[in-house]
Amino acid sequence: MNPDPARIVAVPPAAQTDSLVTREWLVTNGLGGYASGTVGGMPTRRYHGVLIAALPNPLGRAMMLNYVGEQVRFRDGSRADLGWPEPPFGTGAPLPLIGFRLELGLPVWTFGDDRVRIERRLFLAHLHNTVAVTYRLLAGDPVRLELRPGLHFRGHDDFVSTELPAAYEVRAYGSQIEVAAPAPYPALRFRIEAPKTSFVVEPETTPDLGYEIEAARGYASRGRLFSPGRFRTELGPEGVAFVASSEGWETIASTSANDILATEVTRRHHLLSLAVPQARGGAAAELVLAADQFIFHPVGRPEEPQARSIIAGYHWFTDWGRDTMISLEGLTLVTGRIAEARSILRTFASHVRDGLVPNMFPEGANQGLYHTADATLWFFHALDRYLRTANDEATLTDLLPTLRDIIAKHLAGTKFGIGVDPADGLLREGAEGYQLTWMDAKCDDWVVTPRRGKPVEINALWYNALALMVGWVQRTGDTTGAQELAGHAERAKMSFARRFWNPATGYLFDVVDGDQGDDPACRPNQLFALSLANPVLDPSRWAAILGVVEQQLLTPVGQRSLAPSDPEFKPTYDGDLRSRDAAYHQGTVWSWLIGAYVDARMRVYPDEVAVTRAKLEGLIAHLGEACIGSISEVFDAVEPYMPRGCIAQAWGVAETLRALVITT
Repeated sequence: MNPDPARIVAVPPAAQTDSLVTREWLVTNGLGGYASGTVGGMPTRRYHGVLIAALPNPLGRAMMLNYVGEQVRFRDGSRADLGWPEPPFGTGAPLPLIGFRLELGLPVWTFGDDRVRIERRLFLAHLHNTVAVTYRLLAGDPVRLELRPGLHFRGHDDFVSTELPAAYEVRAYGSQIEVAAPAPYPALRFRIEAPKTSFVVEPETTPDLGYEIEAARGYASRGRLFSPGRFRTELGPEGVAFVASSEGWETIASTSANDILATEVTRRHHLLSLAVPQARGGAAAELVLAADQFIFHPVGRPEEPQARSIIAGYHWFTDWGRDTMISLEGLTLVTGRIAEARSILRTFASHVRDGLVPNMFPEGANQGLYHTADATLWFFHALDRYLRTANDEATLTDLLPTLRDIIAKHLAGTKFGIGVDPADGLLREGAEGYQLTWMDAKCDDWVVTPRRGKPVEINALWYNALALMVGWVQRTGDTTGAQELAGHAERAKMSFARRFWNPATGYLFDVVDGDQGDDPACRPNQLFALSLANPVLDPSRWAAILGVVEQQLLTPVGQRSLAPSDPEFKPTYDGDLRSRDAAYHQGTVWSWLIGAYVDARMRVYPDEVAVTRAKLEGLIAHLGEACIGSISEVFDAVEPYMPRGCIAQAWGVAETLRALVITT
């Protein structure tokens, strides 16, 4: 076991810098806030910044500090910039980047030439909107270090073209600097930890900067930054720390950067010690640390001070019910974070309305949106996984009335056309203008994959929920309605066998009784009919379904969302929003689907664990590309399977980690 999981990334020669732009890093603070950027330092997304703070609603997350310009001055008067060749405030030649690595999931850069070698680290204070960047002289004579913060206060989803004021008000308290943000944002405060330091008030605004990925995605892609001035200090063996925060001076002054780092290192070692033994080393240990990025305290909802939830993905997702329930086992149970799993389940249970778990909590909002047919059914799955691990009878007893109400609402019919068809006991869903399954792409009024009717995975989940409920009511001794529940389950199972098997194709319909009748599209959704704890599909069909999935859908990084033989198949996920939405579930590969595949294959071929484990090698290799140490949301459907979408996705990390553990 490696107690200090590290990932060293090869830095290419100066003439081959593409990978420094396409590979990214991410650090989070447990509140939903984060810092993120490219390995080479050049921002390519509106979300790249040194401090994106998580602020109380209705503000949500906000870009507070975009950039820190770093320049060294040598004794001969020459200068060199850390970062990419032409940084916004740079005037010197670049000091080459010669190394990048993650230590316990935290980024470390090394810059140098034949004169000097400098190490830079970046980390956030856990549960605080405070970032620290430290610099250490590894070799060479001491140099002068100048640091120039660049900022543009805005919501983190706002375009980079958002108007920048001519200047922000700057207040100096010795070497402690405060920049006033426009209401209602808090001020941003800076300090330098070094023996001798000064601040030169020297306001400067950059020319327009280009953000490459924003342009490629069809968004406004040029914007400016403002800098109030520059800090000057000497960098020697003792090091220098730059601290920035959206919190008060008393919070910033209460601890040093070294203390923040020591606390964070200790916390991360503790996270590794909590994980199941199979996840304490190698790629699994990296994923344990990646999992921590998604578990957060929703600071924006002050009425729930003890609440815990899961960020679905960085940079732009908030907490989604479906993603949370699918991710819960991998993010919290495999990692040994049982109390947080319990809190997440109770938090979402408290938000059930009309028998539905929230689909999502929008950025800056206190109330959830409920347009989902499957998040509620995944809640049963997540609770089952939790109870198997924690054996928490009190939580089951407390949640049982909510679970009964959910079942009753689904039997009677609830919002968005979600309800059981009395003719066959199958669950149907659909409302004009809504996308209710996980295949939820929508552009303006266009619902790309509406899937109205009786989707295959919805009914696999419905049967699983009913079967789980039968066991739970018997387990608690509150057996009221147990026989009736069992009857509903048996009827759904019999109807599923009759309606979903398509003899013409040799696999399951994706939707039956839909707007266009029965949909024969070959999609990964059918795999849930055999992968869940209570498989609705007859075992005689399992090998056939698995074979179709392996032949048409499986890739080294997950499953395609549609078979290449389908006329609606889209090979790549790129271009503007409409182009991406058209491809989102029409071929695009999804990393999270690897979990269902592994479950199904382990069920069909229980003696072939090593063969199944080998199917994860592509995602393990992916830890060294895109967002280093994490798993991307989606990939192109054809080679070379370019990573796309969110750079770090909760259910992709969770299901890859869980799959690694069960195949080890």
